[in-house]
Amino acid sequence: MVRPIFICILILLFLSANTLSSCSQSKETDYRLVGGPCEGCEAVLEYSEQELTPVDTLPGFNKEGQKIKISGTVYERDGKTPAEGVILYLYHTNQEGIYEAGDNAKGWAEKHGYIREWLKTDEDGQYTFYTLKPAAYPSRSEPAHIHIIVLEPDGQYYWISGYHFAGDSLLTEKETNPKNPRGGTSGLIDLQKEGALWVGQRDIVLGKNIQGYQQ
Repeated sequence: MVRPIFICILILLFLSANTLSSCSQSKETDYRLVGGPCEGCEAVLEYSEQELTPVDTLPGFNKEGQKIKISGTVYERDGKTPAEGVILYLYHTNQEGIYEAGDNAKGWAEKHGYIREWLKTDEDGQYTFYTLKPAAYPSRSEPAHIHIIVLEPDGQYYWISGYHFAGDSLLTEKETNPKNPRGGTSGLIDLQKEGALWVGQRDIVLGKNIQGYQQ
Protein backbone atom coordinates (compact mmCIF):
# COMPACT_ATOMS: atom_id res chain seq x y z
CA MET A 1 0.00 0.00 0.00
CA VAL A 2 2.87 2.37 0.72
CA ARG A 3 4.43 2.15 -2.72
CA PRO A 4 1.33 3.15 -4.78
CA ILE A 5 0.70 6.12 -2.48
CA PHE A 6 4.32 7.22 -2.87
CA ILE A 7 4.03 6.97 -6.65
CA CYS A 8 0.84 9.05 -6.60
CA ILE A 9 2.60 11.75 -4.58
CA LEU A 10 5.45 11.84 -7.10
CA ILE A 11 2.98 12.19 -9.98
CA LEU A 12 1.20 15.06 -8.23
CA LEU A 13 4.50 16.83 -7.58
CA PHE A 14 5.47 16.40 -11.24
CA LEU A 15 2.19 17.82 -12.49
CA SER A 16 2.44 20.78 -10.11
CA ALA A 17 5.95 21.56 -11.31
CA ASN A 18 4.81 21.51 -14.93
CA THR A 19 1.89 23.79 -14.13
CA LEU A 20 4.18 26.31 -12.44
CA SER A 21 6.59 26.13 -15.37
CA SER A 22 3.76 26.79 -17.82
CA CYS A 23 2.55 29.77 -15.82
CA SER A 24 6.05 31.16 -15.73
CA GLN A 25 6.51 30.77 -19.49
CA SER A 26 3.16 32.39 -20.23
CA LYS A 27 4.00 35.50 -18.25
CA GLU A 28 3.46 38.49 -20.52
CA THR A 29 6.53 40.19 -21.99
CA ASP A 30 6.91 43.90 -21.37
CA TYR A 31 6.71 45.04 -25.00
CA ARG A 32 7.86 48.62 -25.55
CA LEU A 33 8.55 50.71 -28.63
CA VAL A 34 11.88 52.57 -28.65
CA GLY A 35 13.65 54.72 -31.21
CA GLY A 36 10.91 57.27 -31.78
CA PRO A 37 7.44 57.14 -33.34
CA CYS A 38 6.72 54.29 -35.72
CA GLU A 39 3.36 53.77 -37.39
CA GLY A 40 2.79 50.05 -37.78
CA CYS A 41 5.76 48.84 -35.76
CA GLU A 42 3.37 46.90 -33.52
CA ALA A 43 2.83 44.58 -36.49
CA VAL A 44 5.96 42.78 -35.31
CA LEU A 45 3.76 41.34 -32.54
CA GLU A 46 1.19 39.85 -34.93
CA TYR A 47 2.95 36.52 -35.47
CA SER A 48 0.49 35.05 -32.95
CA GLU A 49 1.03 31.36 -32.20
CA GLN A 50 3.03 30.45 -35.31
CA GLU A 51 6.42 28.84 -34.73
CA LEU A 52 9.15 31.10 -36.06
CA THR A 53 12.33 29.89 -37.74
CA PRO A 54 15.61 31.52 -38.83
CA VAL A 55 14.95 30.65 -42.49
CA ASP A 56 11.68 31.36 -44.28
CA THR A 57 10.09 32.40 -47.55
CA LEU A 58 7.77 35.37 -47.96
CA PRO A 59 4.39 34.80 -49.65
CA GLY A 60 4.27 35.17 -53.43
CA PHE A 61 7.77 33.79 -54.01
CA ASN A 62 6.53 31.40 -56.72
CA LYS A 63 5.10 34.21 -58.85
CA GLU A 64 6.94 35.86 -61.74
CA GLY A 65 9.74 38.17 -60.67
CA GLN A 66 13.38 38.39 -59.62
CA LYS A 67 13.91 35.80 -56.89
CA ILE A 68 16.26 36.96 -54.15
CA LYS A 69 17.84 35.48 -51.05
CA ILE A 70 19.10 37.70 -48.22
CA SER A 71 21.06 36.40 -45.24
CA GLY A 72 22.92 37.91 -42.34
CA THR A 73 23.86 37.79 -38.69
CA VAL A 74 22.26 39.79 -35.90
CA TYR A 75 24.74 40.87 -33.22
CA GLU A 76 24.41 42.20 -29.70
CA ARG A 77 25.31 45.85 -29.09
CA ASP A 78 29.04 44.98 -28.97
CA GLY A 79 28.86 44.08 -32.65
CA LYS A 80 30.58 40.74 -31.97
CA THR A 81 28.28 38.47 -29.96
CA PRO A 82 25.60 36.67 -32.02
CA ALA A 83 22.08 37.50 -30.80
CA GLU A 84 19.77 34.50 -30.51
CA GLY A 85 15.97 34.64 -30.45
CA VAL A 86 15.59 38.05 -32.12
CA ILE A 87 12.41 38.39 -34.19
CA LEU A 88 12.60 40.20 -37.54
CA TYR A 89 9.38 41.35 -39.20
CA LEU A 90 9.64 41.97 -42.95
CA TYR A 91 7.18 43.32 -45.49
CA HIS A 92 7.28 44.91 -48.95
CA THR A 93 5.34 45.78 -52.08
CA ASN A 94 4.34 43.43 -54.88
CA GLN A 95 5.61 43.57 -58.46
CA GLU A 96 3.45 46.64 -59.14
CA GLY A 97 4.81 48.56 -56.17
CA ILE A 98 1.63 48.10 -54.11
CA TYR A 99 1.11 46.70 -50.61
CA GLU A 100 -1.47 44.21 -51.80
CA ALA A 101 -3.79 43.00 -49.04
CA GLY A 102 -4.75 39.34 -49.06
CA ASP A 103 -8.24 37.93 -48.65
CA ASN A 104 -9.77 38.58 -45.23
CA ALA A 105 -6.76 40.66 -44.18
CA LYS A 106 -6.80 41.76 -40.56
CA GLY A 107 -4.65 43.99 -38.39
CA TRP A 108 -1.65 45.55 -40.11
CA ALA A 109 -1.92 43.06 -42.98
CA GLU A 110 -4.49 45.46 -44.43
CA LYS A 111 -1.83 48.18 -44.87
CA HIS A 112 1.38 46.16 -45.08
CA GLY A 113 -0.11 43.67 -47.53
CA TYR A 114 0.14 39.91 -47.68
CA ILE A 115 3.86 39.86 -48.56
CA ARG A 116 5.15 39.80 -45.01
CA GLU A 117 6.86 37.33 -42.70
CA TRP A 118 8.54 36.90 -39.31
CA LEU A 119 11.93 35.27 -38.71
CA LYS A 120 13.67 34.33 -35.47
CA THR A 121 17.46 34.22 -35.32
CA ASP A 122 19.17 30.96 -34.39
CA GLU A 123 21.86 30.38 -31.75
CA ASP A 124 24.43 31.90 -34.11
CA GLY A 125 22.31 35.00 -34.66
CA GLN A 126 21.73 34.09 -38.29
CA TYR A 127 18.70 34.63 -40.50
CA THR A 128 17.80 34.04 -44.15
CA PHE A 129 14.75 34.92 -46.21
CA TYR A 130 13.64 34.32 -49.76
CA THR A 131 11.31 36.65 -51.65
CA LEU A 132 10.71 38.43 -54.94
CA LYS A 133 12.55 41.71 -55.30
CA PRO A 134 9.86 44.37 -54.72
CA ALA A 135 8.99 47.15 -57.12
CA ALA A 136 9.12 50.87 -56.35
CA TYR A 137 5.88 52.73 -55.63
CA PRO A 138 3.89 53.68 -58.77
CA SER A 139 4.64 57.34 -57.94
CA ARG A 140 8.39 56.57 -58.11
CA SER A 141 8.77 58.64 -54.95
CA GLU A 142 11.13 56.15 -53.30
CA PRO A 143 13.46 53.39 -54.42
CA ALA A 144 12.32 49.78 -54.03
CA HIS A 145 12.75 48.61 -50.46
CA ILE A 146 11.93 46.01 -47.83
CA HIS A 147 10.78 47.21 -44.41
CA ILE A 148 12.22 45.56 -41.31
CA ILE A 149 11.20 45.82 -37.66
CA VAL A 150 13.19 44.22 -34.85
CA LEU A 151 11.75 42.66 -31.69
CA GLU A 152 14.28 41.72 -29.02
CA PRO A 153 13.70 38.94 -26.45
CA ASP A 154 13.36 41.54 -23.66
CA GLY A 155 10.41 43.19 -25.46
CA GLN A 156 12.06 46.23 -27.03
CA TYR A 157 11.02 46.74 -30.63
CA TYR A 158 11.93 49.34 -33.23
CA TRP A 159 12.36 49.92 -36.96
CA ILE A 160 15.75 49.91 -38.59
CA SER A 161 16.93 51.14 -41.99
CA GLY A 162 15.24 49.10 -44.71
CA TYR A 163 16.81 46.99 -47.42
CA HIS A 164 17.54 48.80 -50.69
CA PHE A 165 19.19 47.55 -53.86
CA ALA A 166 22.35 48.77 -55.55
CA GLY A 167 21.79 50.06 -59.07
CA ASP A 168 18.29 51.40 -58.42
CA SER A 169 17.98 54.70 -60.31
CA LEU A 170 15.86 56.14 -57.50
CA LEU A 171 18.54 55.77 -54.82
CA THR A 172 19.71 58.93 -53.05
CA GLU A 173 22.63 59.57 -50.72
CA LYS A 174 20.31 58.76 -47.83
CA GLU A 175 20.34 55.13 -48.95
CA THR A 176 23.80 54.85 -50.51
CA ASN A 177 25.76 56.66 -47.79
CA PRO A 178 23.71 56.87 -44.57
CA LYS A 179 25.45 58.71 -41.72
CA ASN A 180 23.96 56.84 -38.78
CA PRO A 181 22.11 53.80 -40.12
CA ARG A 182 19.62 52.34 -37.69
CA GLY A 183 20.74 48.82 -36.99
CA GLY A 184 24.41 49.69 -37.40
CA THR A 185 24.87 48.77 -41.04
CA SER A 186 23.63 50.12 -44.35
CA GLY A 187 20.68 48.28 -45.80
CA LEU A 188 22.02 48.71 -49.33
CA ILE A 189 22.24 45.24 -50.87
CA ASP A 190 24.51 44.43 -53.81
CA LEU A 191 22.76 41.38 -55.26
CA GLN A 192 24.92 38.75 -56.97
CA LYS A 193 23.60 36.03 -59.28
CA GLU A 194 23.91 32.48 -57.93
CA GLY A 195 22.04 30.00 -60.09
CA ALA A 196 18.37 30.97 -60.22
CA LEU A 197 18.71 33.35 -57.27
CA TRP A 198 20.09 36.83 -56.68
CA VAL A 199 21.87 36.73 -53.33
CA GLY A 200 22.77 39.46 -50.85
CA GLN A 201 23.84 39.89 -47.24
CA ARG A 202 23.23 42.29 -44.40
CA ASP A 203 24.28 42.09 -40.76
CA ILE A 204 22.47 43.94 -37.97
CA VAL A 205 23.67 45.33 -34.64
CA LEU A 206 20.96 45.52 -31.97
CA GLY A 207 20.18 48.99 -30.66
CA LYS A 208 22.79 50.72 -32.82
CA ASN A 209 21.74 54.35 -33.48
CA ILE A 210 18.34 53.70 -31.84
CA GLN A 211 17.26 56.59 -29.61
CA GLY A 212 16.15 55.52 -26.12
CA TYR A 213 17.52 51.99 -26.49
CA GLN A 214 18.19 50.21 -23.20
CA GLN A 215 20.82 47.47 -22.87
